[in-house]
Amino acid sequence: MAMDRLFAPPAERWQAVSPRLCSLRRALLTFWLGLLGLGGAIVAGVVGMWWLGAVIIVVAAAVYAFGWWLIGRNWRSWGYAERGDDLLVTHGVLFRTLVVVPYGRMQFVDVTAGPAERKFGIAKVQLHTATPATDAEIPGLTPDEAESLRDRLAALGEARAAGL
Repeated sequence: MAMDRLFAPPAERWQAVSPRLCSLRRALLTFWLGLLGLGGAIVAGVVGMWWLGAVIIVVAAAVYAFGWWLIGRNWRSWGYAERGDDLLVTHGVLFRTLVVVPYGRMQFVDVTAGPAERKFGIAKVQLHTATPATDAEIPGLTPDEAESLRDRLAALGEARAAGL
């Protein structure tokens, strides 16, 4: 399909992000939705509306199943490809996005990992350019991948920017 070619790197293969990103997001979904569903059901039971508690649990279970499926689809949509002069980052299922970041336009590269990411052994690499619209991030990288990508991108950015 012509539309699929729009988001495919020419003669390149997408590098996928770690499945740990999917696991992290599903764990967060389980925690927050379980907390909200159980809390709502307990409150409904305390005020004597047991039927409302049952409805809350059924709705929470449906939202949970949909969220579980959606997180898997979203995780599979993330990818990046390194080319000679730029980095391609793609993501999204319903609204697909392809960001092309020329190495010469990169100002700096961040690697971040919050407490939940560290627990799951993943990090996020964020590229900053002179134009915020071309900033890009790649979540769900293993620490080794993130370190290696950060170093390669920083070196390529310095080499390309030196010619400006």
